[in-house]
Amino acid sequence: MENFFIKSNCETDMDYGCLPESRPIQEHIHKGIINLDKTSGPTSHEIDSWVRLILNAKKTGHGGTLDPKVTGILPIGINRATKVMQLLLNAGKEYVCLMRLHQKLDEISIRDIFQEFQGKIYQTPPLKSAVKRELRVRTIYYSNILELNDQYVLFKIGCEGGTYVRTYCHDIGEALGCGAHMAELRRTRVGNSFMEDETLVTLQDLTDAYYYYIHDNDETQLRHCIQPMEKATMHLPKVFIRDSAVDALCHGADLAAGGIVKLTSNIKKGDLVAIMTLKGELVSSGISLYDADIIHSADSGIMFDSQKVFMETGIYPKLWK
Repeated sequence: MENFFIKSNCETDMDYGCLPESRPIQEHIHKGIINLDKTSGPTSHEIDSWVRLILNAKKTGHGGTLDPKVTGILPIGINRATKVMQLLLNAGKEYVCLMRLHQKLDEISIRDIFQEFQGKIYQTPPLKSAVKRELRVRTIYYSNILELNDQYVLFKIGCEGGTYVRTYCHDIGEALGCGAHMAELRRTRVGNSFMEDETLVTLQDLTDAYYYYIHDNDETQLRHCIQPMEKATMHLPKVFIRDSAVDALCHGADLAAGGIVKLTSNIKKGDLVAIMTLKGELVSSGISLYDADIIHSADSGIMFDSQKVFMETGIYPKLWK
């Protein structure tokens, strides 16, 4: 349960904007994301293309690439929501991995090494990666062995976005002195979306849902398969703003103290935040210039540096000059 600092008591005008879950179906699709369960075989870009064809959408994009053989959660943004996928790139991830050691070792040695490979670790991205191959630091939040069987180790790992589990397995093998490689991998969490989430769907689920929408005019299953793009911000701290401040931010303005109604109480200077309307619509992202307690007591001044704008202009009235 998030705790908030309340700066002012303010209500929203229902004549402007819309509750995310109440958008008309075409707008719902246009500003929607899919919590997709990727199968082994296709690339993430191929999945994008198939979703675009299924929904007859103009564009699609994924948040956090999965290798062809890797399965699990692959968030897909549709049309307007493709921009929101960037908010998931640095979100925490969780995987279940099957690692094969190149020779059999005693259980104590394996468990001891796993304890050492938690917290801050150094990694160099693999040869087949989309980023520059240079040494970088990543955080391993937890790495728990689930089962040991001969030369196979089944483990669950929670890590910072941009962590390469294939490299993690290789480095553990090097530390053990026997070598190791990743045999299988499944992503079970992205941000606040978990594998057991009821919104997780397959390509077949999406195909069926769109068929019923087109041929039977039944949008129920499609609304289940496609979630509001705001779901991609669940892992981020929030700032809720007045209706009168919305359009200015849509034009790229920074957020001043006077426009803030409430904010997550644990925001720290430098944090990336999601800036929302009082109806829960995503307006933009921003970088906090101060800690939450200072923002709470401030009467004036710029509090958040605007980053990316996600809402179109003109949805809320222009009350600025």
